[in-house]
Amino acid sequence: MDSQPSSAVDPLDRIDQSIEIDATAESVFALVSRPGWWINEGTVDPDPVLRVEGDVTVVTHPSYGEFRLVTVASQPPRSVSFRWLHALPDDGIERSTLVEFHIEPRDGGVVLHVAESGFSKLSKPREEWLEDRADNVQGWTTELAAARSFVEATAAQPA
Repeated sequence: MDSQPSSAVDPLDRIDQSIEIDATAESVFALVSRPGWWINEGTVDPDPVLRVEGDVTVVTHPSYGEFRLVTVASQPPRSVSFRWLHALPDDGIERSTLVEFHIEPRDGGVVLHVAESGFSKLSKPREEWLEDRADNVQGWTTELAAARSFVEATAAQPA
């Protein structure tokens, strides 16, 4: 019998959600290609505090602090992905989840899909990363609605 640990990914490792948005792929991509646009309190910040350190973008939120993100891939106006670096203080372990956005055309607009994966690789006990995942399931529901509101309101503004 093989005593090697299983490399199978936990079935709860990934979140997949989507929302319909009445806007162009280009206008949705303009938002979702901005690292950390989803770090807010349910309303997209039109002018977030961002700084770049090498290949890492640091988003500073007034209530939640700093978040570090790396853009992994970008194919305008259809998809973009980020590595969300989760660091716990003083333990030297780098943790991250992958956040992927895909934009699919539909009549009258697009469908914005988000997938976040890598929770089981956060070097935490399963119970703890499942709590993180549960928070993010609710969070993505809120953030996709915020994206729709922001993009549709922006598209409705006169040029």
